[in-house]
This record gives sequence, C-alpha cells and structure tokens, in this order.
Amino acid sequence: MPPPDDVFTHRASRPHEPLRTFHPRRTALGTDRTDALERLFPRWGFSVDDARLPPPRTPDGLLDTVALFGRAAPLVVEIGSGMGDATAAMAAADPDRDWLAVEAHQPGVAALLLLVEREGLTNVRVAHGDALRLLRADVAPGSLDAVHAYFPDPWPKARHHKRRLVQPTHVALLRDRLRVGGTLHVATDWADYARQMADVLGGDPDLDGGVVRRPDHRPVTRFEERGRALGHDVTDVIVRRVR
Repeated sequence: MPPPDDVFTHRASRPHEPLRTFHPRRTALGTDRTDALERLFPRWGFSVDDARLPPPRTPDGLLDTVALFGRAAPLVVEIGSGMGDATAAMAAADPDRDWLAVEAHQPGVAALLLLVEREGLTNVRVAHGDALRLLRADVAPGSLDAVHAYFPDPWPKARHHKRRLVQPTHVALLRDRLRVGGTLHVATDWADYARQMADVLGGDPDLDGGVVRRPDHRPVTRFEERGRALGHDVTDVIVRRVR
C-alpha cells in the first residue's frame, strides 16, 4: 500500500507545527511509479507521517535501524533525496554504510525505489515525509554517521528565508543526531544561501569545517546540472561534529 499523497500536506498544515522547509509539489506518478509504490514501498519504505505505515521501532519508541536494514552499520541520512540518482550511486559505492533517504514527494520516493530494485541495493531504505520531523521524533542523538542535504529548497525571497533548512535551530538538531566525528554535508547553487550555510555552520562551536570543492563521492545531481545551465556556481560545505 503506497503512502497517501495527502498525508504530509494535511499534517503539515496543523497549527503550531514547525514551518515546512520545502515546497509542496503534486506530480502525476505514472504507471511505473505507481507500481513501484505498491510493490516496493512496503518492503523498503515507511511513512514519517502516516501511522498506518510506520517504521520499525525499538522498545523506547525510536527508529530501529537494525530491524529496518537487517544489520548494524553506520547510517547516513539523505534529506530531500529528489529522484534518488545521487543516493543510489553513493550507496552502491559505499556498501558498508546504510542509507536512509527521506523525501516528501511521492515521485521521488517511487523513482528511488525503482533504482534500488534495478541496482540490487540492499543498503538503502526510503522514508516518505518530513526529514526534520523524523529526526526530531524518531532518531536517537549521536546515532548518525552522516547527514546530507544536497540542493535543499533555496526559498529565495527574503520573507521566506525562515523556511530554509540551514539555520541555527535546524543545524542544532542535525548536529545532535550525529555521532562525534560524524559529518554534515550541504550543497546549494544559490549564492546567498551558500553564504548563509557557511555562516551558520561556521558559527556552531561544536562543528568544524567549511566550504570545500565538490568531493568525488558526491555525484552531480539533476538540480546541480539545472543550476549550472542557468550559470549558477555550486557551493559545498562539509562540517564535522567535534564534541
């Protein structure tokens, strides 16, 4: 049973909930992706927002990654995995780590599930919904090896900057969920957002690092190609939790 398309948008509109950090989108799934959700989501996915499709949980109510992946391994969380190409490529190249892709839009969830099936990947699982909600409620502090957020919604209008993912309150949550020594890697093709990313991450005393050249392990994403075609420079920032 695929996750209902209106689950997230309904819950996110409730009063007093945190602001969404991404644009809601509705895109037709098509036959192949509808089939992928029906066949593959119950096997390799779960819903952040729908209690009918929950993740496996430990006795204390947190995400049980051993049950989810069938093994104990370092865990990478991909925030906003898009159509899944980069996630699938990185997971295939790094089979000793597990990869949890969290994507709010069903077409991306379905596309990644199809890649997982086609490539025979055993170290990828897909969550449908809000990554910040998942991290806040279901992920234990100090439990992640890495968090990636590649080309999050830039919210270019000044009045919408409060919705950006990379801001002090969200970064504090991401850092808390990392193990000491774990990394947070973000990338954007918006110049002012790149400056904000560098300033916010550089201002956290428990993080160390800064702007870097795109590392070889991060594939060029579709969003990156689109930005480059528009003449945008791409900035990567990688920081490590030091305490």
